[in-house]
Amino acid sequence: MFMTEWSASIQNAGCAVDWQKKLNLSLNNKQWSATIQPIAEKLANGIRLSVDDGVILYRHNNLSELGMLANLVKHSRFDNKVFFNSNVHINQTNICVLACRFCAFRRSKKQNDAYAMTVDEYIKEMDKFAEHIDEVHSVGGLHPDWDIDYYVKLIRTAKEKYPDISIKALTAVEVKHLSNLSNIDFSETLKRLKNAGLDSLPGGGAEILNDDIREIICKGKESSEEYLEIHRQAHLLGIPSNCTMLFGTIETIEDRLEHMDKLRKLADESSMLQCFVPYPFLPDSSRLPQAQLATANEILRTIAISRLMLDSIPHIKAYRMNIGDEVAELALHYGADDVDGTVRQESIMHLAGAKSSLNYGTYQLGKLVKDAGFLPIKRNTIYTEFNEFQVLPPKRIRRLSVIQS
Repeated sequence: MFMTEWSASIQNAGCAVDWQKKLNLSLNNKQWSATIQPIAEKLANGIRLSVDDGVILYRHNNLSELGMLANLVKHSRFDNKVFFNSNVHINQTNICVLACRFCAFRRSKKQNDAYAMTVDEYIKEMDKFAEHIDEVHSVGGLHPDWDIDYYVKLIRTAKEKYPDISIKALTAVEVKHLSNLSNIDFSETLKRLKNAGLDSLPGGGAEILNDDIREIICKGKESSEEYLEIHRQAHLLGIPSNCTMLFGTIETIEDRLEHMDKLRKLADESSMLQCFVPYPFLPDSSRLPQAQLATANEILRTIAISRLMLDSIPHIKAYRMNIGDEVAELALHYGADDVDGTVRQESIMHLAGAKSSLNYGTYQLGKLVKDAGFLPIKRNTIYTEFNEFQVLPPKRIRRLSVIQS
């Protein structure tokens, strides 16, 4: 029986306990093409798809069949539910010691539009949204002068003022930067951040976990193994995280699938990777002319394949900040079960060319999910608390009738 409110463990993240049994029944009741049949049989029997299987899926010419397969996997895990939360993005600084070729957000200290928030300025920014959100999502540049002490003070101050707002902050490369500046290892850095009030890691900065590609598109960032190790250390400390993939730069489909394979193996270790967020490269204002903008077909295909490959990661996000509302709504039929949150303000994707609306409340998000044919579920940051969301339009202001003379 469906409950309007329920809870789950961090590791389970709201996934049906008997989802594999449900999947077996649903897949065996469908007719599949000769190409897809062996893959459907693997999925039905709980056999992990190989990278070679993923290549077959990428090259399969029937996108609708691929979407149907991914949607059955999604439905077996979450029935007709699609998740979102109420959050805001606060990017604490755009000053960065790196200059990744795909990044339109980064500034040097000398540029006129460079900024670096003090702790007080950050809290004032939170004040604007605090009564409407349950999560603040904070990532930013690698400021040359900010070590662990700045972030401990920032997080502790925010948590003391708003103890009920979850703090999801700092990508792996930011953690590495703080570790280097502070002369402490990854585990100690994360431990201090957790003690200050950090609740989870957002997972950004994975790009493609292939060091040859990283050397070209994001030289100087953490290595593939460092990304995985930082998340591993977070999980050992009880800090859950998301993970990401930037696709559509210079990588091959095999690179994407190897990336997914590395992430699912990490998830096997602790079940603390909660959500995978694949998003296409947005080339506007960037310095990577050889990259191409992914088509909607490729975005939907990648989301569907993510759902099929990532058996040990519960959630797949249609990140509307990047792919837009229309494609995000379609992606819910291609294996995605999450649309992130209200966001309300965001710089990194929008400076790169994203056009998605920032003027969203829970009503608009719930309506997007319902219009797509799904049941909107409001969640907390770490997928442990859930509420069925009633899509009720905002109350209209009553106005007096105009007297006609």
